[in-house]
Amino acid sequence: MLELKNISFTVKGGSRTKILDQISFAFQPGTLTVVTGPNGSGKSTLAQIIMGIKNPTKGQIFLNGKDITKDDITTRAKAGISFSFQQPVKFKGLTVYELLNIANGELFSPEEAGNILKQVGLEPTEYLSREINQKLSGGELKRIEIASVLARKDAKLLIFDEPEAGIDLWSFQDLTKLFQKIHRQHPDKSLIIISHQEKILKIADEIIVLEKGQIKSHGTPAEILAKIGEIK
Repeated sequence: MLELKNISFTVKGGSRTKILDQISFAFQPGTLTVVTGPNGSGKSTLAQIIMGIKNPTKGQIFLNGKDITKDDITTRAKAGISFSFQQPVKFKGLTVYELLNIANGELFSPEEAGNILKQVGLEPTEYLSREINQKLSGGELKRIEIASVLARKDAKLLIFDEPEAGIDLWSFQDLTKLFQKIHRQHPDKSLIIISHQEKILKIADEIIVLEKGQIKSHGTPAEILAKIGEIK
């Protein structure tokens, strides 16, 4: 279980700006939680703090009862936290197969790597040897990045920061189905998705709504969507 206690984050500059203010929440094991809210509400900052990309100004983070607040990103990754960025990174000269091996930390057989690609709807014979570059579409890159997250066999907490960014509508519809599939087939893993898309909100077990750096509300999709008037 991941537990946040009074997490705050302040940017220091000409004037101090508080991005997150006293965030406390327990993410239950095996659940799919969507964090949503308007632009500038602190969603991506919260995801980066959980991963260790940024350090909170105040507060504590516990993973399965252990305080990981001061742990760096590498230590958290080894503890089972994995992160997918808004914009997938392109690696000139690196193949999909090589990326999956790097993510895993040890060598996959081509068959093992191919099985991971199949989970995200990519044909291994077409993609294992492909270079990760601008020739791949936004949807392909997003699926490959998700595959690299799944390649971490020891990952128990998967964080996806606005996975819909930069992909077309068709790919987005497939992406939503993919998250449902991951949640169904990996009940031992917890998913945190940063998103404001209604289709993704509706597949959550629980939704957290951030506003001005604070938790405005949380609950089931039916409860939250009714409050914000998005049920059609």
